[in-house]
Amino acid sequence: MTDTQREKPAPQHTAGTRSPQEALAAGVTGMVDHVLALAATWTAWDGRPCAVDDRVYTPHKVIRRVADHLVDHLAELEARLAGRRPQPDHWHASAVTTEADLAPFTRQDLDEARSRLTRLAGIWTDRLGALTDEQLDRSPGEGWSFAELARHLEGSRYYADAVGDLS
Repeated sequence: MTDTQREKPAPQHTAGTRSPQEALAAGVTGMVDHVLALAATWTAWDGRPCAVDDRVYTPHKVIRRVADHLVDHLAELEARLAGRRPQPDHWHASAVTTEADLAPFTRQDLDEARSRLTRLAGIWTDRLGALTDEQLDRSPGEGWSFAELARHLEGSRYYADAVGDLS
C-alpha cells in the first residue's frame, strides 16, 4: 500500500476539546435534553395555556414547535447542500394554538416526545459531524451558515421555558 492509499488518521481531540462539529451538535442535543427535562414535569399541566410575550404555549405546542424547528432547518440545510433552494416556510409556528395543542399531556405523550426529539437531535449530530469546517462557516446557498443554523436551534429552549417546570 502506498502512502497515498493509506487512510488519513482522524483528527485527535484532547479531553475537553471539541471539534466545531461536536460543539454544535452538543448545543442541539443540549437544547433537546433541556426541553425533555422540563417535559418530564408536564404531565402535571392543569390545561391552562401559559402566556409569554405575545403568545401562549402548552406542552404539546412546545413539542410541536421544537420538532418543527429541527425539521425545518434540517430540510433547509439538506436542500442547500444539494444545490437546491429550500422549500418556503409555511409553518404556523407558535402564532397559532391548535386544538391538539390543548390536549392533556400524558406519559405516552412524553414517551413520544422523547423518541421524536431524541431521534431528530441524533440526525442533527450525524449531519453536523459529516460537514467540513468550511461547510459549517461558508455554507452553500443563501441564508445563515450551517453553524449559525445549529446555534439558532439552541434558542428553542425558549418554548420549553415558556411552560417551565411544573413539578
